[in-house]
Amino acid sequence: MGTTTISVNKQTIEEFLLNARTKTFLIPEYQRPYSWTSEQIDTLFNDIWEFTCNEGGSDREGTYFLGSIVSYENDNREQEIIDGQQRITSIFLLLRAIYTKLNGVDEKTEKAKYFINKIEPLIWKTHKLTGKVDYSSVLLNSKVISETENEILKNILETGEINEELDDNYSKNYNQIFNLIEEKSVENALMIYEFIYALLNQVIILPITADSQETALTIFSTLNDRGLPLSDADIFKAKIYNHLKDKNEKQDFIEKWKELEEDTQTISESIQQLFYYYMFYLRAKENDRNSTTPGLRKYYSANKFKKLLETNILEDLREILNIWEVIAEPKKNIENESWSKNKDILKVLNILTSYPNEFWKYPVIVYYLSHKNKENFEKSFLKFLRKLYVELLKKYIEIPTINAVKANILKLNAEIISSDKPVFDFKSLSEDEIKEKIKMPHRNAIRMLLKTLTYDIQDELLEKKWEIEHILPVKWENNYDLRENEKVAKEKIEHLGNKTPFEKKLNIIATNNYFSKKKSYYLKSEIKMTREIGEIKSDKWDLDDIVERDIRMTDKIISILKLWNKEYK
Repeated sequence: MGTTTISVNKQTIEEFLLNARTKTFLIPEYQRPYSWTSEQIDTLFNDIWEFTCNEGGSDREGTYFLGSIVSYENDNREQEIIDGQQRITSIFLLLRAIYTKLNGVDEKTEKAKYFINKIEPLIWKTHKLTGKVDYSSVLLNSKVISETENEILKNILETGEINEELDDNYSKNYNQIFNLIEEKSVENALMIYEFIYALLNQVIILPITADSQETALTIFSTLNDRGLPLSDADIFKAKIYNHLKDKNEKQDFIEKWKELEEDTQTISESIQQLFYYYMFYLRAKENDRNSTTPGLRKYYSANKFKKLLETNILEDLREILNIWEVIAEPKKNIENESWSKNKDILKVLNILTSYPNEFWKYPVIVYYLSHKNKENFEKSFLKFLRKLYVELLKKYIEIPTINAVKANILKLNAEIISSDKPVFDFKSLSEDEIKEKIKMPHRNAIRMLLKTLTYDIQDELLEKKWEIEHILPVKWENNYDLRENEKVAKEKIEHLGNKTPFEKKLNIIATNNYFSKKKSYYLKSEIKMTREIGEIKSDKWDLDDIVERDIRMTDKIISILKLWNKEYK
């Protein structure tokens, strides 16, 4: 086993940045774009200013700890920043703004000249023999995905100027820093020099230099600092990127990653989550039925990240994202995949989204990746999804806990790999047990049940924002008929027969003629089930009506479950 070495040595900002004279700083491709906000810039500047006024400056010996920077020396002899890129970029912008301010004065004081000379070798390369500054060669180079913003940073550090029309974080933060310096110069011109002194000599960085990228990533993962930490997905990105040899392959990978990242954000997912879903597919292929879920990084890092490096993983992640795009936006179809237009499939997927945890997602993904290219996929996928819903619903009605189906799902995932009609090893409730439990289901199952009944009589999917409407309101303090049976009323109000999906929340109290008022709202609903309630001729809705509707709804649910079960068999 090889040894791992790291170097940790507390340094001032000046000492730390002078290291870049021989090994420039690099923010690599896999890092996130610069994203510090104006609040973070304010905090950084004002913290150092307050420190200077109270503890630091040329007459005191205080120190201000800014945090750690984790890096390693890459093959090009650059200090590749693994952690701390937000902080180091902000320090460069701060120094450049100070330099611009000092250099903009026509008659420079001795202090201004002194600090100009101090700052120049911290931002630009200088000739080792003559000390001549090369203002076109900055010591911080960014290669993050956004090429345009990389050029903006380079231009700011080279020229000290910004385009006022730009709205990127580099330009906004540089401008903000410059304005803060201007304000402080007006308040106390002499204190500016003390501030610069403290920044260079009393603000402390803890550089942690590793012998390899892998070591640096490991160190990073144990630190909790002020910056924006890398996710597991960022680390996977670095591993895959550095494994690629061809320059064109690397560029293609970066473009695909960026596109994937942008597309996940539009549906409130993340690449990290895609890796998590994909892990269940890989585990199913390995026939891993263990109900203990490994940590994401631990799983993918096994065997030197073999699972990341020996598969066409971006293509598979894109396939997984296809499913979620269709679920999130049912009107979005996948080219050459007719299932994405199938209303029955879209309906059952929409019902499953209301399942109280994520376990339904894993077999759906495994099934899709395993069988999507088969000729009869659309028909088999629908039957599978309906069967999955039947089993999940019955299990949750019986045991409404998060982990009740975990072991069953892991077994099912492994079965799916070898068959497009896998065996479901779920314990079945009797019909009478299901009927009884459906009447007053756990609150987390109600949305699934209401969707099931809704989609039995209409093709249009429910809007994302809809309420569970109590036909007989929860508030019935002034209804004397209900007061006589208060205990029974409280129970019946929460029965399935008293609920319907509705686009808006009605805060009507159950007094005389309340139901006739509600009916006019229900008639305007886009949901057929709710409109049918509005069409009831009677202006009265009481406990007997709930009992009667309970029977009709539970009978319909049972018939749907039996039908979908029979179809699968």
